[in-house]
Amino acid sequence: MPELIQVRKKAQITLPQSVRQALNIEEGDFLNVTVNDGEIVLRVKKLVDKEQAWFWSRRWQEGEREAEEDIRTGRIHSFGSDKEAVSFLHQRAKKSEGAKKKA
Repeated sequence: MPELIQVRKKAQITLPQSVRQALNIEEGDFLNVTVNDGEIVLRVKKLVDKEQAWFWSRRWQEGEREAEEDIRTGRIHSFGSDKEAVSFLHQRAKKSEGAKKKA
């Protein structure tokens, strides 16, 4: 639903509460501003500390989605100890290597 806002001193605008809530915009967030065919387009941008950038890489996020899907569908394993977990991973790696050699 369109909302009317007014440009104030120093070209400031206030985003309506409904817009902020719909997009989860909080004080201090950044917005990317572009002009497209005579329209102002605002896109919410979340800045990430450089030390955390690896987590937001495409490859890592694909892995996160895959893990979430595995959890959701029950493709998980529980172990009584770290040794059991490592042994399981070694067995899986051997099976994977064997399958690659047959292909």
